[in-house]
Parts: sequence; structure tokens; C-alpha cells
Amino acid sequence: MNDDSSIVRLAATLREEAGRLRPGDRLPSSRELMRLYNVSPVTVSRALGQLAAEGRVVIRPGSGTYVAPAVTRTGDTADLSWQTVALGDRVVDDTEVTGLLTPPPDGVIPLTGGYLNPALRPSKALSAAASRALRRPDVWELPPLAGIPELRRWFAQEVGGDVTPSDALIVSGGQSALTHAFRALAAPGTPVLVETPAYPGALASARAAGLRATAVPMDRDGVRPELLAEAFAVTGARVFLCQPTLHNPTGATLPLERREQVLAIARAAGAFVIEDDYARYFTVAPAPPPMIALDAHGVVVHINSLTKVLSPNMRVAGVIARGPAARRLRASQVVESFFVSRPLQETALEFVGSPAWRRHLTALSAELTVRRDALAAALTAQMPAAEIHLVPRGGLHLWVRLPPDRDEETVVEAARRAGVLVSSGRIYYPAEPPGPRIRVTHSAAVHLPELAEGVRRLAAALDDL
Repeated sequence: MNDDSSIVRLAATLREEAGRLRPGDRLPSSRELMRLYNVSPVTVSRALGQLAAEGRVVIRPGSGTYVAPAVTRTGDTADLSWQTVALGDRVVDDTEVTGLLTPPPDGVIPLTGGYLNPALRPSKALSAAASRALRRPDVWELPPLAGIPELRRWFAQEVGGDVTPSDALIVSGGQSALTHAFRALAAPGTPVLVETPAYPGALASARAAGLRATAVPMDRDGVRPELLAEAFAVTGARVFLCQPTLHNPTGATLPLERREQVLAIARAAGAFVIEDDYARYFTVAPAPPPMIALDAHGVVVHINSLTKVLSPNMRVAGVIARGPAARRLRASQVVESFFVSRPLQETALEFVGSPAWRRHLTALSAELTVRRDALAAALTAQMPAAEIHLVPRGGLHLWVRLPPDRDEETVVEAARRAGVLVSSGRIYYPAEPPGPRIRVTHSAAVHLPELAEGVRRLAAALDDL
């Protein structure tokens, strides 16, 4: 149950419990609350959110919910509860995304996260590119709203086919691109199809746009075309989000034949395909061409971001689209944020146009291969009861199935107490997960010894349960 009365009752119960505890004491986990009070995850999330808004608890993603420190106020305390009614029942839940972005505490090894460890980033070369960019005479001038022409040309050339610079739009990173695409292509309240499992940031963005994420199953080669066609027919959806190359979290890469099938199915359904090509620079083996290069009918909206491959602060991405969809995307960009900072665009252009870009990709590919193999070998040797979904042709993660008798949240919490962070599998599913899974990342650790120690701690935590 997740109606308003259920939320109110659970919030009242937790309010009383928090009152009996001391500041800093931990409340039961979300899973425990669901079991104890027979409520849904949405009910738990909203009840805890209400208490957090009241200042009674502090939610720490990946750690838990704690009683807030006592605050001494002078005068009357403002009653902000009226906002609950004014805001309505739409929820923008950043819990899972914030958890993935939060740095680990000292002494804790991160086997989670979506960005490269600082040691793997080309920081000196980026600084040099920024210095050159800032010396350009027009760097502080207003940029073209769709992006500086040279950078749009570069993004168009990266995907090939008959894409032109006029098809490209520069936005503030891949997450922003997803948000623009969802808002531009689908009306609030309508369904959007997603691979399952799916990137949590995309799920959060779709929900914030008022869309209903509907799962389409995958296998080791990516989304299953026959089930995609069925999902379009059953739901009437007009948008399908996919990551065809090194899918997050499974690592699957969609073969050329399936890419062509997906395009044909979407075109027959009169639907768009949002191609999140986030991992195009993380491949260590040749991948099929992006779907935008195979698309002659304006079906695909393609996203290519520089953030993950360079730095969390390089919030520059190219969105490629055609026709009325492209015009709507550009309008969305202007209405929401006008344009991307010109100094940042110029820095990106300086870097990708320099020899440092290719050197970085070559070195990164070699390092990621070593890390992937080391992680896979350590998991196989130390956690034989777990199963790696597949060893991908690159990427940053491995998708691991835990023994069916293990509780996923308990494993993640035990690992945290043992000093290692992993991603809970449930956050990757728009509906009920099929079983206990975790995502393990090899790109966030400082070096191979730390990666090995992280797996040792994870295995010990699993064995102790």
C-alpha cells in the first residue's frame, strides 16, 4: 500500500520512534520497514522524506537513515507542513543517484560509482586545454545557443553516417541530455520503455519528467527485439531508451543485427529510440556502429557525453536528432538553461582536437582491460558462489548475481561495514528485481592492490552472512 493515508501512518510511527532514540541512532533500513509495516518502497521513501523535511532524520545514501541532531531554536519554529499539500504527490527522488555520486568515507574502498578515479583522468592535459581555451579572444562572448560550430561538427563526425553539424546540440552532460530527451519526446503520464535492468539516473530522470518506466527484458546480447515489439504494442509507448554498447550495468553490447531490428521495430511503432552511447570510449574491442549512423528516418536521438571519459566537471555532451524532435530539444535547452558555458565548450574542443585525446583513450583502454580482468579473476576466485553475468568488451563494471538465499540489501550493508562499497542491484530495476544482484566497479579504486583488497573485504562480508 502506498496511498496518502499509509504514508501519514508510517510517518507518524517513525516520528514517534525517532523521538525515543538518541541523535545519531540509526533507524531500521528501508527493507526492514517494508517488512515490519507491510508497505511499499514508495510509501517508505515518502514517509522518510517527510521526516527529513521536518528535520527529524538525516538520510545518508548508501548508509541509512539516522535521527537528526537536536537543534536549538529561538522563538517559534516555522511550520512548513503546508508545503506537503502544495507540492502534491509528485516525487523527485534523488536517493539512488546521490548515493552513486557521494565520495566514500576515509578508509572505505569504492567498488561503485560512475566516474574514473582521479588517477585515470587526464587532469594535466585538461588544465593545459583550459589554459589555451581561455586565451581565445572570444571565449567570454555569448556562444551560439546550440553550441559552438566546431564542437558540434566534432560530435557529428564521431558518429559518422550522414549526420551533419546542424543535427548536433551541445548540452550540459549526459544526465542533462536524458532529461531533455524525456521531456521533449514524451508527455507526462505516458509510458517510456527501458531495458531492464537500467541505469538508475535514467530511471530517476524519467520519473521526474512524470513518465512511467516500463521494463523490456534483456539477455547477454542486449534487449530482446521480440519483447520490445510486444512492449510497444501493449503499452502504446513512443519512446525506448537503450544503451546498446556496454550497457550499464550488465555490460551487454547489442549486435549489429539486433540494432537494425530495434530500429525497424521502433519505426513500425512510430516511436523514438534514445541511444545513450555513454560507453563508446570505454570499448576494448570493436563495437558495431551507433544506431544513429544506421538511422535514415529520424528515429534515433543519440547522446554522447565527455563527462565519464574525462572528468565529472567536463559536463559537455552532444545530442544528435533530426526534424521536429531536434527543434523541440533545442527549445528545451534554451528554456531550461539557455546554453552551455562557452569556456567549457572551448576547453572540450581544445582537448579533443589535441594529441592528448587519443593518447588518453589508448592508455585508458589498456588500464581498463587490466582492471576488468583483475576484478573478474578476483571475484571468481574469492566469491565462487556468486556468478558474473558476463565479462564485457570494456566498460567500467561487472554485474554479479548473488546466491539466491542471500538478501541483497544485507550483503551491501555488510560490505559497507567491512569497508567496501558496492551498488545494490535493486536500484537498476523499474519494477521488481528477479533476484539478488550487485554491480561492482573496477574504475573507482586507486590501483590494483586497492581493487584486490576491496574484493577481499566483499568476499569476507558475504561469507560472514
